[in-house]
Amino acid sequence: LRNGFLPPYSERPETYIVPVLFAIIFLVGVLGNGTLVLIFARHKNMRSVPNTYILSLALGDLLVIICGVPFTSTLYTLESWPYGPHICKLSEATRDISIGVSVFTLTALSAERYCAIVNPIRSHISSKPLTIVTAFAIWVLAIILALPSALFSHVQPATTASNDTIYFCSPFPIEYGQQYKQTVVLCKFLAYYLGPLCVIACFYILMARHLELSTRNMPGELLGQSSQSRARKKVAKMVLSFVIIFIICFLPLHIFEMWYHFYPDSYDNYDNFWHFLRITGFCLSFINSCINPIALYFISGVFRKHFNRYLFCCCTSRRQLQHDVTLVPFNSTSCRRQHSVLTSHFTISQEEKT
Repeated sequence: LRNGFLPPYSERPETYIVPVLFAIIFLVGVLGNGTLVLIFARHKNMRSVPNTYILSLALGDLLVIICGVPFTSTLYTLESWPYGPHICKLSEATRDISIGVSVFTLTALSAERYCAIVNPIRSHISSKPLTIVTAFAIWVLAIILALPSALFSHVQPATTASNDTIYFCSPFPIEYGQQYKQTVVLCKFLAYYLGPLCVIACFYILMARHLELSTRNMPGELLGQSSQSRARKKVAKMVLSFVIIFIICFLPLHIFEMWYHFYPDSYDNYDNFWHFLRITGFCLSFINSCINPIALYFISGVFRKHFNRYLFCCCTSRRQLQHDVTLVPFNSTSCRRQHSVLTSHFTISQEEKT
């Protein structure tokens, strides 16, 4: 850096903290998302419409954890990129693919959950074939948007304050200039953050509004007014919590990227605050890849029993698992009418007794 405020790599706390954190992300992400894939592969009764989207999320998270985390974890440990241009392209592209799959799948899942809660009787229109086609289209779109990173990422030399030459992985070719950097950063902000967040927020607001109105007007029948009221409020709070998680995981990184590439004097004004924000955003964006299984563990009783069985070797019998899932048949229209209020953003549909 020009102002030379940063100490050598060996004296920076992130040199030792970031690798440990990424090791935890790798371990939790592989175990959690790998277990999700195993659950879907071994249990047919878990392959519902919303769970198909959750499987897509798990695969996207596994992609970046396996192909990106081992290499990007050394960015704050080694001063120079040691892996060459091919790993640079792979790391940048898989990260963009994973982010695209995550945010677009969350958008599709929020739309599906909105339809299931607002109009549960007709929620069967969202069939599994349509869901599979949608998930496949999301992956295709994410791959297309990641092509610039796959094609243009390269290992670029730089000169440090002590006149040493180092190399770093950059998705921005030098010959394309500053305007290309700004265009890419702005497009990623709109496509991977602001656009999906606005759509998700709209669905969540409409969903919360519907739950509030239906709670006021609900007759005291079937499950009882008080129990359904509590369930609807719980869903509204749960949905809001996932919106907050989404914002927290990606907002710091986008703030830094927008400031660094659009503020004219950012290169000279890069200080401890912006360095801390950069590292925080960098870590949070990868933490997002291992947080979904943790959220599912605490939200869904059925997923929790499967996680306990595969990860912690808890003695949950297969008969009990089948009983928990089949207490309410998936194709029962009447049960959809009763339990649609308990559906949530990340859990399996309540028709399968979450």
